[in-house]
Amino acid sequence: MNSKVKDIVSEEEWDTRVELAALYRLVAFYGWDDLVFTHISARVPNEPNSFLLNPYGLLFDEICASDLVKVDLEGNKITDTNYNVNAAGFTIHSAVHRSGSNNHAVIHTHSNDGVAVSAQEEGLLPISQTAMVIRDDCSYHDYEGIALNHDERERIIEDLEDKHCMILRNHGLLTTGTTCADAWLRLFFLERACTMQIKAMSGGSKLNRVNEDVVELVTEQGQMASSEGIGQLAWPALIRKLDRLDISYRD
Repeated sequence: MNSKVKDIVSEEEWDTRVELAALYRLVAFYGWDDLVFTHISARVPNEPNSFLLNPYGLLFDEICASDLVKVDLEGNKITDTNYNVNAAGFTIHSAVHRSGSNNHAVIHTHSNDGVAVSAQEEGLLPISQTAMVIRDDCSYHDYEGIALNHDERERIIEDLEDKHCMILRNHGLLTTGTTCADAWLRLFFLERACTMQIKAMSGGSKLNRVNEDVVELVTEQGQMASSEGIGQLAWPALIRKLDRLDISYRD
């Protein structure tokens, strides 16, 4: 363990580092990573202007708690590290962290099925129960190129509104939560909904469309999926899985 990092940060920050490292490992385990090119972040407790981001150059399945880079909302590194952070990642994540205290954790992916759905004109279709459950908690943001322009941050915030899921058109997916667990479970729902859509459309037969009144009923029934604390349903079991596979994320 890199004891130097654990010894110089607060207990609350270290716990957040461990949870964030777990998020990276989970995204890699489910195959939603993209080499070193996407990013997950978490706000530092009791430091509203600071958040943790992955060091640019490490694979998600090797990231540990002590590796994470601490930056402020202007992009200045607070952590003493030789690593830089992904510039586009900073733009996207700083935008969401600036937008409200509820956005503690932010996950952005370039998964095959997520990007495929983001490139479709109609976006996420209500053709699966999973998609219907999260439909009213999902927003869209038009593609503006690689996110290097900090002016885009305001448009990201405007498009996200009070939602927890976002489809970045022609780009990928994004989810947020008041905890790492909430952001993770919303990502799981969104990624699964996209995969179901791509598989259904690739089958070659006509899609069975659900009546709108039923879609609205399922969306209403699924409002729990957008509630805070939803992630705790699965998070403890996921942590047990990670600990069985490789406990090094805690270092």
